Amino acid sequence: MAETPIRFGILGCAEVSRKLSKKLSRAITLSPNSTIEAVGSDSFDEAKKFAAESGVPPSAKIYGSYEAVLDDPDVDAVYVPLPPKLHLRWAVLAAKKKKHFLLEKPVALNVTEFDQIVEACEANGVQFMDGTLWMHHPRTSKMKEFLSDKQRFGHLKTVHSFFSFAANDDFLKNDIRVKPDLDGLGALGDAGWYCIRSILWACDYVLPNTVTALHGSVLNESGVVLACGSSLQWEDGKTATFYCSFLSNMAMDITAVGTKGTLKVHDFIIPYEEKSASFSLASKTGFMEHVVTTDLPQEICMVREFLRLVRSIKECGSQTESRWLSISRKTQLVLDAVKASIEKGFEPTQVGI
Repeated sequence: MAETPIRFGILGCAEVSRKLSKKLSRAITLSPNSTIEAVGSDSFDEAKKFAAESGVPPSAKIYGSYEAVLDDPDVDAVYVPLPPKLHLRWAVLAAKKKKHFLLEKPVALNVTEFDQIVEACEANGVQFMDGTLWMHHPRTSKMKEFLSDKQRFGHLKTVHSFFSFAANDDFLKNDIRVKPDLDGLGALGDAGWYCIRSILWACDYVLPNTVTALHGSVLNESGVVLACGSSLQWEDGKTATFYCSFLSNMAMDITAVGTKGTLKVHDFIIPYEEKSASFSLASKTGFMEHVVTTDLPQEICMVREFLRLVRSIKECGSQTESRWLSISRKTQLVLDAVKASIEKGFEPTQVGI
């Protein structure tokens, strides 16, 4: 007997969020037992145009407001790729309307806002997941196996992560990520989110005690970060650094060094190839390039995992999976501390709890 499809709504398909929405609409369409039930924008014409261009099923409803999607009784879950300054309002309302949701990163402007989202999710029994795609690629679990192997990798000592790309002049003037009224976190919230998440992932999500933003941060005339770096310190002696930028050549690297081994990956955010991804290992037994093949791009892997959790709640009465809320919150805590360190003149800053 076929499973009942999970019916998605998409909140946001104007120009600022169209690229993300197209990628996820494709993933929802290609995932088994899921469908796009509704598309909503603050402009009916924008929603209609997006649906026509993105392979949205002809049966999908088109709405000229976000709230109309949330009020649709046929919608089970929503994908929210709106600018970060709108996340608190629409994520909380989605939870109150009992809609499970995938929320793009950065999840909020600060952890105080995110805790309001957490509270709404817990009060209404809805599943949350952020849109950090690389977490769901099968390569990621293979890399974690190596980091957890005490015989080959040993104990983690340091992690270094980089995500940068050289944005063009139009991006640096007009993209939502450089607009304080739409985002405000800039490269730290966008590229830095991935770097911070990769460090926490390597450290089993144990928070650092302090972070210190590195001198050399670049801010635009509105005070939005265009490039920055930070060091992170743990009580047990572990260290980490990251660099994120809209002003430097493309880099998507993680290097994790243990007492017995080293892991390196050069395309952790978006694999160079959709159906295969590699990483290199070095240990006392030698050097090896490891290739992981997959029939599914990472966005479909993410949607499938989200569907599995939503279906378990809807059909089996399971509790929501709180792991994703916890991971997102810890990422936000470190991001907040880095931002505070920049604002305090690059002073060491305690990470909150």
